[in-house]
Amino acid sequence: MKALTLIFVILIALLQYPLWLGKGSWLRVWDLNRQVALQQEKNSAIKARNDTLEAEVRDLKSGQAAIEERARSELGMIKQDEVFYQVIDQPLPQVIPVPTPTTQTEKSAPVTP
Repeated sequence: MKALTLIFVILIALLQYPLWLGKGSWLRVWDLNRQVALQQEKNSAIKARNDTLEAEVRDLKSGQAAIEERARSELGMIKQDEVFYQVIDQPLPQVIPVPTPTTQTEKSAPVTP
């Protein structure tokens, strides 16, 4: 009877080995699922970037407005007979508060020894 139990335990261990430590084990599947999720996140970020670039290319090919906007912002160009105003951001001067004398509400009595 002990030999039969030992054979069954060994058989169960041999059947469990591929499940936990073999080529298609749970650990390997979990790791691959994690890698797939990371790659999908990267792909979605790259797809969003590509969509933005594609929209920009369409704008540049289709009309003059995008080209004018680029010329204004990147090259500093202006149209003929156009007035250009440049606003320079300067930090506000530091204001130092002037200390005000405190008013004394209580009269101090002379101290007698």
